Amino acid sequence: MNSILQQIEHAVRQGPRAVERLIAVTDFPHVNGRTVTFLYNGEGQEVALQHGIHGLPGHLEFRRLQGSSVWILQIDVPPSSRMEYKIAVANMSHLALIRDPLNHNAARDPFGANSVVYGDGYLPPDWSIMDADARRGTLETRTMSSSVFEAERELRVYLPARFRKSRRYPLLIVHDGFDYLQFANLQAVLDNLIHRLELPPMVVAMVQSLDRMHEYAADDRHAEFLVHELLPQLEDWYPLVKHAAARGLCGASFGAVASLHCAWRHPGVFGRLLLQSGSFVFTEIGEHERGPMFDPVVKFLNAFRRAPGRFCEQAFVSCGVYESLIYYHRAMVPLLQESGVQVRAREANDGHNWENWRDRLREGLSYLFPGPIWMVYE
Repeated sequence: MNSILQQIEHAVRQGPRAVERLIAVTDFPHVNGRTVTFLYNGEGQEVALQHGIHGLPGHLEFRRLQGSSVWILQIDVPPSSRMEYKIAVANMSHLALIRDPLNHNAARDPFGANSVVYGDGYLPPDWSIMDADARRGTLETRTMSSSVFEAERELRVYLPARFRKSRRYPLLIVHDGFDYLQFANLQAVLDNLIHRLELPPMVVAMVQSLDRMHEYAADDRHAEFLVHELLPQLEDWYPLVKHAAARGLCGASFGAVASLHCAWRHPGVFGRLLLQSGSFVFTEIGEHERGPMFDPVVKFLNAFRRAPGRFCEQAFVSCGVYESLIYYHRAMVPLLQESGVQVRAREANDGHNWENWRDRLREGLSYLFPGPIWMVYE
């Protein structure tokens, strides 16, 4: 059988209708082992792939075939990968960034949507999709007054199916929780894992900041808000287990920084941390190159690395190998372990995005809050 590249070239020689017939019966991007073939059929002066894989040039140019409107690009993608991308099409002085017209797979984030190519062996997890057999929990919208921030704060609180005020529940506070709900299917994940007994019934409070790049950047005010305002308010509203081992913080990117910072500033309050693609930037010598927004993060991480202490019991740490942050994560894991924290670390062939964080939730949550199915004694 001819390779996909030979098939495309043969169709181009036969003309536009042959190209359309090939596109109609072939999935693009075309995945064959580690080789992924992208095809764009349209006019342009230049066509390129814009992607999220750190280590590759961010601008990979397509090759136009024989003066036709067909452009192709082949790249090597490791097994079980996810890669989010857009196609850049340049015409005269206009540059358009578009989703791949031939690819129906898409991932959403707060900035819009990207096309997604799945490497050989990757499948979206079934536990992240609503299960008709799983009893659904409820989401409550709450508002509380914060004296720390001198403002009203809105949050959403997940209560498990069969919630009873006569029981006591573990608590997880999730940074960027509204985004976890919208882009990482958090409610479906919780419903499914509790239904499957992989998690205990638990209360999950989702917080959202309108100024996250400052409040989540190791801001002492945010830690004060979590410990001295939000936690007491949640304990007043809901029947919670009042012990650090039953309390956790979760966050991705700057949300992971905020989680680690709060636990470190207030040791013994939160015993469980779920840290995803944390922006754990630090310096060994000299200055960092991430811009002034990272200055307080670097200051905190440098202080943390000098004296981490024993501030929590368990941490689940994940990061994509296609992220520039992977090097910081690999340095942080042994430091956490040496401080006495029980750590499970995972890397994935993915980037800095919501579906990467979604795909790690099952293992992270069940490690920190194991349900009955995991309570096996040998």
